[in-house]
Amino acid sequence: MIQVLFQDKSIAVVVKPVGVLSQCDGAEDMVTLLAKQLGGEIYPIHRLDRNVGGVMAFARTAKAAAVLSAQIQNGFFVKRYLAAVSGIPNPESGEMTDLLFKDSRSGKSFVVDRPRKGTKDARLAYRVLDTAEGKSLVLVRLFTGRTHQIRVQFASRKMPLLGDGKYGSREKGCDIALWSHRLTFLDPISGKEMSFCSLPDFSEYPWNLFDFNERNAL
Repeated sequence: MIQVLFQDKSIAVVVKPVGVLSQCDGAEDMVTLLAKQLGGEIYPIHRLDRNVGGVMAFARTAKAAAVLSAQIQNGFFVKRYLAAVSGIPNPESGEMTDLLFKDSRSGKSFVVDRPRKGTKDARLAYRVLDTAEGKSLVLVRLFTGRTHQIRVQFASRKMPLLGDGKYGSREKGCDIALWSHRLTFLDPISGKEMSFCSLPDFSEYPWNLFDFNERNAL
């Protein structure tokens, strides 16, 4: 069963388990699982990588899907993540702005120096919440939603996410240390601001390295 944080006739806010696809054709992805569990149509609004878990929002009507998609385009749909990275960012809070190029053959994204066909702007803000053993727990806010954006932007600065071998981590024994922590958006019917959060299991590695204070993550 998928954990449901909130549902009504227009939306469902849930916690995606690690290892489940956000959406695909003909597989046990989040769309299929939620349609079975909740009934009716499920419309995906945004994605998480297969090996990333945490809070996700889905529309239950085409109208709600259109409204939420517009919010994503206009910056009213705010996504925050927790990430455990190698190293300690300096400064401990700031923004990262890059040009990203997605290589479809390798399934990877790369930071590039100059615009070319297929490059897209990528921007995020980050803040270090705690450090331990030369590693950092970082709160990340996305301003753009590019493929593997958080993973590649930190890796390009020699701070790969723990467990992310695709982008250079040598850490073994854990999944990619990235978690969709909080979503904030406007209710597609009432326009009221809504916010939902989820936490990784802080009893498991590498999350158990850090002292997490919810108030510091607001």
